[in-house]
Amino acid sequence: MVDNNQTNYPEPENIQEDLKISRDMARTAVEALKDKLGEDIRILDLHKVSVIADYFVIAHGSNRNHVQALLEAVEEKLEEAGYEIYDKEGMGSFTWGLLDCHRIIVHVFTQEARVFYNLEKIWSQGEPIDPEEI
Repeated sequence: MVDNNQTNYPEPENIQEDLKISRDMARTAVEALKDKLGEDIRILDLHKVSVIADYFVIAHGSNRNHVQALLEAVEEKLEEAGYEIYDKEGMGSFTWGLLDCHRIIVHVFTQEARVFYNLEKIWSQGEPIDPEEI
């Protein structure tokens, strides 16, 4: 018999700890993007509106090679910090790519691809966070 009073949701203190880990991951990604001169770095807090991830980190590079360098730098920094990359997409196109770390998803585009995909508009219900304050 199923006890309908039980939930599988984490306790509030666990949620806060999970969000702290996600925030630390986002901070690590932002640092890597800044180190490689990523452009227009944005963070969207999605934890209240989506189960996909707690945060999107979005940036663009000046050209295809820059996009690739940004993705590689973020991947390296996250792995050095002990975070696992679960999936990578678009790495061969060099106009966009993403790194899925379950808690955060890092999106890097060329400027043209970023305008085309317009994630900031699609995910406008997410709360923008200043990358300097993460």
